[in-house]
Amino acid sequence: MAATTSSVSNTQAHNNKPLPPLPSPPENVFIDDAAASLPSGSGDRGHGHSPPQEKLCMDDMLVKYCGEFGRWQQRQFILVSLAWILEASHSMVMIFADHEPNWRCLSGSAGSGCSATATSVCHLKPGSWEWVGGRNRSTVSEWGLICGDKFKVGLVQALFFLGCSIGAGIFGHLSDSFLGRKGSLIVACVLNTIFGCLTALSPKYWIYAIFRMLTGFSTAGVGINVFALANEPVGPSKRGAAGMSTFYFFPSGVAILSGIAYFFQKWRHLYIVSSIPSILFVIFAIPFISESPRWYLVRGKINEAMKLMSTIASTNGKHLPTNVILALDQELGSIPSDGKEELFTPNSSKETSPKPNGDKEASPIQNDEKKASPIANKGPDTEKIYKNKTFENKDAISGSILDVVRSPATRIRLFLAVDLSFLVALVYYGLSLNVVNMGVNLYMNVALNSLSELPAFMITAFLSNRFGRKQLTLGTMWFSGLFCLIGSLMKKVGVWKVVRMVCGILGIFGMAGTYNLLFIYVAELFPTVVRSASLGCSNQAAQMGAILAPFVVVLGGWLPFGVFAACAFFGGVFALFLPETMNKPLYDTIAGLEAAIV
Repeated sequence: MAATTSSVSNTQAHNNKPLPPLPSPPENVFIDDAAASLPSGSGDRGHGHSPPQEKLCMDDMLVKYCGEFGRWQQRQFILVSLAWILEASHSMVMIFADHEPNWRCLSGSAGSGCSATATSVCHLKPGSWEWVGGRNRSTVSEWGLICGDKFKVGLVQALFFLGCSIGAGIFGHLSDSFLGRKGSLIVACVLNTIFGCLTALSPKYWIYAIFRMLTGFSTAGVGINVFALANEPVGPSKRGAAGMSTFYFFPSGVAILSGIAYFFQKWRHLYIVSSIPSILFVIFAIPFISESPRWYLVRGKINEAMKLMSTIASTNGKHLPTNVILALDQELGSIPSDGKEELFTPNSSKETSPKPNGDKEASPIQNDEKKASPIANKGPDTEKIYKNKTFENKDAISGSILDVVRSPATRIRLFLAVDLSFLVALVYYGLSLNVVNMGVNLYMNVALNSLSELPAFMITAFLSNRFGRKQLTLGTMWFSGLFCLIGSLMKKVGVWKVVRMVCGILGIFGMAGTYNLLFIYVAELFPTVVRSASLGCSNQAAQMGAILAPFVVVLGGWLPFGVFAACAFFGGVFALFLPETMNKPLYDTIAGLEAAIV
């Protein structure tokens, strides 16, 4: 700490005797002008100097001073999570747009050669039957995607998830680098509106397929950034429940989409209606959403991070002392036990700041706003103090998926996370798309499947902090696998059709819990500097599983349920090798994670 001059007592002030000379400050230590101007009794316990600087990592600052899930986090959480409804619309609209409508025989002579008891139109005489609701009811009826061209339905759905896979990698990198979480979310939502509306104008199947792939590319940028923006400002003890609660919005979006599709049954109308809300979100919600303070920290934007943390504290009714500063976990690893070593220094004083490389030479920090010294201010709240206080920014710390692969601490985690994500997505999206094989009302089945996910999130959110991420991942996967196995043994006739539908609902119930718990699990497995990149890689693997899901569904019969059961049981085995992350800190850097493991 910088040396400070001693205060003059009231008795000495009234005497005419000359004052004894003040001792000279030690060499290489600068006088704190702001502290020297304080009256007697100000500063740290009346000694006339500012309190020692306290450096904390993000989690510790949230717990100790800002609040783990107060009013600020709740508002951010709700506003950001609304984007899950948008992602649900873009992801699941194909269930309605690409479904095969009912058909009927034409009356009179035109209907000769048509049998109402036929299970397929493939062997009927052309022109003897028609689609119920008209030719433009869905893409299948408009472009004749039946019989030999039925594979094109699965292909366009697979292309959508291929776009998601590409977008997850690109948006994951942009989110961790210069664009940030908020900027990436804005870009993704704007592109979703553009590509979604252009999809509705597609004149031919292949143009439609290309626009669906582009929509998948932009949709991938929504989920990654929504999760980061909603959960990174949350404290460690609330992160599990908050993370699971984020996903209430996705199935709610599917249920809302089901109602919209019921009223807008023409596929072109449905695409436009489901795409417009994305741009409305950018206009009306984005201005009230803040960037992640963790992203500010790892990018070296200490000023922005501290101002945001002071805003969080004041909004939550807390007090953030002026001597507290954020630091990366890898920097805190070298701090002595007394915690008083200076690393970040307010620009409101002329103190020296040790160089990050540990050199003894000190460089003075210039004061650009001497009049706004936070020490000299009397009585302002914490937020005002930090708005007038600047800190020495650091160089941005960046990372890529290559850094994750190079580090032995994260390499195995990435391999397991990728395998788990692939299998979980294959089962989740497969069961969601398999509703077309159930033989029941499409709109009702989709709504029931989506609503069955809500209690799954509630239960997993409650149990995640009791049994941990690892055990819960294993349990939900095997739960889903059991009912998929039972469903594969049921026939699609009579009462067994209802039992089969129930098995599908319970299968989604279990796998929905796994799918969303995996977001939290993967986010906690990797440090902030590569968190979005790792989530993006995991999301890419998930999209690969989603790409395969439509082709499994097209097989029909008992095979889809059988494949999904095998994937769920096999995926549970991978979960056995992952470490538990419950109540563990969110590390900022790979070096910090490696140090903790060692």
